[in-house]
Amino acid sequence: MENFQKNLDKYAELAVKVGVNIQNGQTLVVNAGIDNAEFIRLIVKKSYEAGAKNVIVNWNDDVVSKLKYDLAPDEAFHEYPAWRARELEELAENGAAFMSVVSSSPDLLKGVNPDRIANFQKAAGKSLSKYRQYMQSDKVSWTVIAAPSQDWAAKVFPNEAPEEQLSKLWNAIFKATRADLDNPIDVWKTHDKTLYQKVEYLNKKRYKKLHYTAPGTDLTIELPKGHLWAGAGSVNEKGHEFMANMPTEEVFTVPHKNGVNGFVASTKPLSYGGNIIDEFTVTFENGRIIDVKAKEGEAILKQLVETDEGSHYLGEVALVPFNSPISQSNILFYNTLFDENASNHLAIGSAYAFCLEGGKQMSQEELAEHGLNSSITHVDFMIGSAEMDIDGITEAGEAEPIFRKGDWAF
Repeated sequence: MENFQKNLDKYAELAVKVGVNIQNGQTLVVNAGIDNAEFIRLIVKKSYEAGAKNVIVNWNDDVVSKLKYDLAPDEAFHEYPAWRARELEELAENGAAFMSVVSSSPDLLKGVNPDRIANFQKAAGKSLSKYRQYMQSDKVSWTVIAAPSQDWAAKVFPNEAPEEQLSKLWNAIFKATRADLDNPIDVWKTHDKTLYQKVEYLNKKRYKKLHYTAPGTDLTIELPKGHLWAGAGSVNEKGHEFMANMPTEEVFTVPHKNGVNGFVASTKPLSYGGNIIDEFTVTFENGRIIDVKAKEGEAILKQLVETDEGSHYLGEVALVPFNSPISQSNILFYNTLFDENASNHLAIGSAYAFCLEGGKQMSQEELAEHGLNSSITHVDFMIGSAEMDIDGITEAGEAEPIFRKGDWAF
């Protein structure tokens, strides 16, 4: 128990000092589930000790969420409170930082009418589009971390006794985020530098296209002129560093909206909209998704693609070696925050403005002119395996190895 408390303390400190990197006099907004009240109180304490002016906690409850999906009238899922969206926009405009602590069960909305889920995703996406643009252009500092719930832990460790499930998931999260190490803040700084070496190499190469091959996958992705690779740490408009995801093992950039052709197979389940989507294939033509097939959750996947026009295209290309720590743990988390960091992945939906030279200062129209996709959604799905090869295609049409057998080739 003493060791657990020590790791919990280090994890909270990492989230505050490396994740959002709270500044003196800054406001922090925390979105979290009531299952983790003790941990959230620790985050609040660490934030004030680090100089935060205000810490606002927005609580959510899976039971209440499920009751709404089961019992509310259909029209309830076509709206999202305008006051809540405006509050977030105003906080962002005044320099607040944002932390999301995810903990929901991957099967929370299993059996719910997919139309209800899709309608609410659309309503929330439209209402929150300006706030999300602030995040995707790095105007504000933000981070996503995780804390276990009993239902999520039971999904990850179904063969363990209930009292052991929660403990095992906490320990897996500590390990994945390096919170179980001595001086994890220094360890994260070193990790950031290591990923940045890959970023620098790829940014010097300026590849025109990427070509992916693996069982069930033969995909070519064109990269826009002026694209930038990013990895680990980000910098907000005031020059303060932050870590958007903890854990993170990826380096990533933006695809050209109309330059994706071929087909790609998923290699891990996707937890989306309170459901699991598994064993699926996505086919592209001139950037657009023209076909999807899934063994499980196909209706939910089709609803995701139909969210808006931009959800028919990709917004992110991310490289993660198969021998990453999370992959080597052999734990399937059923949570994209972790599973995407065990695998190469792509994202359906909006592109990150900071992955284009000068993109942070561009309007949505200017970003579109450079080939960046815009959408009210952004959903990562995992495609990497130990059998995946990736080539970078130069302007001259020459192929150079980036990945071989699921790992870096340089």
